Order: sequence, then C-alpha cells, then structure tokens
Amino acid sequence: MSTAMNFSSKSFTPRPPDKGAFPLDHFGECSAFKERFMECLRQSGYESAACRQSAMAYLECRMDRRVGQLMANEPLEKLGFKDLINEKSEEKPEKS
Repeated sequence: MSTAMNFSSKSFTPRPPDKGAFPLDHFGECSAFKERFMECLRQSGYESAACRQSAMAYLECRMDRRVGQLMANEPLEKLGFKDLINEKSEEKPEKS
C-alpha cells in the first residue's frame, strides 16, 4: 500500500504575515533606537516592561521610515502603548 501524496496538484503562493514580522533594517535607519532599547534591556535585567518607552520610540521610527517600508503605520494604541500615549498627552501643558 502506498501512502505517498501528490503535492503537485495544487500550487502554494506564499504571502507575508499580517502582523508580527517586518523587514530587516538593512540601512540602519533605526539602529540608534534599537541600541537604546537593547541597552535599557541590559540595564533592567531584560525586564521588557521597564523599556516600553524605548520600544515605542523604536516602533515609531520604523513606522516613520516609509522609504524602506520598515513597518506599516499602525496606531500605537493597537500595539499596546495606549497608557504611554495618555501619559505623554498629560505631560504637555495646554496653551491658552
């Protein structure tokens, strides 16, 4: 009895994932932000919660660099930074 399957009957067209992966920063456009984030991780004993500001800045850099298409624009609230955005807006005094 043969259990071999014929895979040539259907063609598979790969597509990139919707979220969770993005191109490498080949030109180093955001390497300074990445280094700040990595330094924060080392200093905090790799406690990522302590480095959320650095992570947010790194992701903002990636979204701002549209030339290399490093990351699609996404609201930071959807990326888990809603509380940090609220803190930022509260820090800015309102102009009268």
